Order: sequence, then structure tokens, then C-alpha cells
Amino acid sequence: MTEEQSSTENAATQPESASSPVEPTADTPAQAAPAPQPEAAPAEEPPKKPRARKQSTAKKTRTVELTLTVTGTADGEWQADLMHAGKRVVQGLPIAAAAVSKAAAELHQDISETIEGVINQARQQHEAKLAELEAEVERVRKALAELEG
Repeated sequence: MTEEQSSTENAATQPESASSPVEPTADTPAQAAPAPQPEAAPAEEPPKKPRARKQSTAKKTRTVELTLTVTGTADGEWQADLMHAGKRVVQGLPIAAAAVSKAAAELHQDISETIEGVINQARQQHEAKLAELEAEVERVRKALAELEG
């Protein structure tokens, strides 16, 4: 940059009234800071527009709200309740433990593992009860055999 260009730029950036100070009065506003100039957008960058979403070619489907509640007891008894649009369609329908296990396996592994844990616990309780009953049947047979013989 030459000296002449430099002095021309400095003169352009300094306000002309800077050399003659004017005190502000009630009629003239204070010129303490130069008025901010609106920033012009760079010519290289066009303003960013939000991207429009591509329209889906899939057929829009109507959403249907169904609520299926499956409850189980520690004894391994399962039942289902079904609600549709706030109305109870089915209540207390007995469901086999095998069907609950199969349905849970189809849904998700985490669901399946939790339900299988409950089913296994019920299975163990039934096996323990079966062992007790078999032992009692054996005692009754021995008592019956003593009475006959």
C-alpha cells in the first residue's frame, strides 16, 4: 500500500466533524460514538435457507391406539387386558405361560429376559410344591400298605 492510499483510507474512516468539536445541545444529539452501520452480507455467501424435507412416498397410515396389559402372578398365572380407544375390550383373559414367553421373545430381548425370570421363578415354586405333594403321596401309600397288610 502506498502512502497516498493510506492517507486516503484514513481520511475516509475519520468523520469530518472530528476536527471541529461540537458540544451537544438539546437540539443536537451527542456524537460520542459513531452510528453503527448495518453489516452487509458478504457477496460470496448467500443466506442459508432451511432445507425442505423430502416428501415421503409412503402412504400415510392412521394411528390406532391399543393397550395390551399382561399381568402375571408369582404362581405363574397370566392374564391379559386389552383397551382400544379408551374402552376395555378384553379383561382378565387367561393366557398360558408358554404363550407369554413366546410373545415376549418376539418383542425384545430385554422384555424376554425379564419375563423368563418371572416364569422360571414360578416354575421353581411349582416344582417344589410337586416334590412336597409327591412326598406326601408316598407317605399316604405307605400308611395304606400298613393298613392292608
